[in-house]
Amino acid sequence: MPNYAIKIEYDGSQYVGYQVQPNGPSIQSQIEKALRLMAKLPSDEKIPTIGSGRTDSGVHAKGQVVQFNYPATIEPKSLLKALNSILPDDIRVLAAAAVSEDFHARYSAISKTYRFIVNNESFPDPFTRLYSLHHPYPCDLERMQQAIQAIIGTHDFTSFCSTKTDKIDLVRTIYHASIIYQEPYFIFEFKGNGFLYNMIRILVGTILQIGDGLKPIDELEHLLEIKDRNQAGPTANGNGLYMIEVEYEWDPFSGANAYHL
Repeated sequence: MPNYAIKIEYDGSQYVGYQVQPNGPSIQSQIEKALRLMAKLPSDEKIPTIGSGRTDSGVHAKGQVVQFNYPATIEPKSLLKALNSILPDDIRVLAAAAVSEDFHARYSAISKTYRFIVNNESFPDPFTRLYSLHHPYPCDLERMQQAIQAIIGTHDFTSFCSTKTDKIDLVRTIYHASIIYQEPYFIFEFKGNGFLYNMIRILVGTILQIGDGLKPIDELEHLLEIKDRNQAGPTANGNGLYMIEVEYEWDPFSGANAYHL
């Protein structure tokens, strides 16, 4: 069957995460339902999809990539428009493409970029409370910027991974890590070859403690060395986290076999 890829953005506020789970609606279940309706399949059949990464409950995306085999040949433009007409308003397809048989949304990726937004106002903003972490404490930007440099490079991130992970290899490479301040928000950005379960949320929780003066500036170096999740900071709430971009050796959404909004 033809292999297709779509790039999607979504508001994760009402979902248990990207992946199908028994305890509530997921992004994946909505996409697979839309594809089933498009293909006019019986309710007990589905078109399986593969996402470039799993986002947690409440986490958002601006550039999630999803791949699937469709039981008929369809133009990318028609695929995009049909899905957007069926999907709920908090999920939107940005691009669609016919891709080669060997393209894999997850394993073909060479890097992923995530952003985490922290609202530093005294009280939460009612309009952005679902899209940023509220942290109403004096936070030293310079301390955090100095501290975050420690994670750039290849490291064992055991201290920053949930103990519920099913991964054995906890080594990852971070290409870029930064923090800027755009009043009233601290904006964290991470780019790496992959990320572990809750890794970014634990990093942000720990770095905020450094900014608050609760942990020393070299705390990240220490945690990378001791490999102990119990010594790291809290897991920051997922509502401030966004999957921004997934990169591949070649862009699946370029060329004549792709269509963009």
